[in-house]
Amino acid sequence: MSRSKRRHKVRLPNPNGLPLAGILETPQGTTHGFALFAPCFTCGKDVLAASRICRRLADHGIATLRLDFTGLGDSAGDFSESNFSSNVADLISAARFLRDEYQPADLLIGHSFGGAAVLAAAEFIPEARAVVTIASPADPKHVLKQFGSALEIIQQEGQAELQLSRRPFVIRKQFVDDVLGIQEGHIHKLGRPLLIYHSPIDQVVSIDEAADIYSRALHPKSFISLDDADHLLSERADALYVADTLAAWAQPHLKARSV
Repeated sequence: MSRSKRRHKVRLPNPNGLPLAGILETPQGTTHGFALFAPCFTCGKDVLAASRICRRLADHGIATLRLDFTGLGDSAGDFSESNFSSNVADLISAARFLRDEYQPADLLIGHSFGGAAVLAAAEFIPEARAVVTIASPADPKHVLKQFGSALEIIQQEGQAELQLSRRPFVIRKQFVDDVLGIQEGHIHKLGRPLLIYHSPIDQVVSIDEAADIYSRALHPKSFISLDDADHLLSERADALYVADTLAAWAQPHLKARSV
């Protein structure tokens, strides 16, 4: 792709008024639509999968905002006080920012835990015309499997420090209680086209989760296998494949609001 693009660092307030950091990748040429990208659990906007996918989408004319959730990356706040519900609230704030400062988000895209978040946030972002999940669980409580034996410590002592993505994070009981309290039903009520990406060899989130999302969602819905990709899409080619196929799939949902 020869189309150049522009990268903008943005700041926007979360529901508590704390600044969230994001990067908006915009095409140099015609912008066909806007997307909001939610990274994986404990990942930030600069994780390779997020940056590669969003840059490639800009090559295809889709401006994409990737976000650091509260307490991660360059965003303010304490990660140990965040949870799934706060992630959803951050996405709603980011969608409001795009609506007010640029144009409404046409696409909601989420990787892993971020995919679960966009599925839940979609109800509160009605302007989004389509939703995309990448290696995502059907329910946010799936993330508790990453905590292993520390989950019991969290439940008994109120918190524990875990090594996640090779970094230490404090997880508090309120996080566990929050994901366990999320009610099912939002996938069935999505009310817009859904595209699901998953690898059959994903060792972090089983492809059975993709099947669960697919079975709960109503049509129109689509599934694309990532074949030999790992959970984090570590290979550049896998991230670019996601972006290229996503851009093609999304075109019918962008045409009516091209700018």
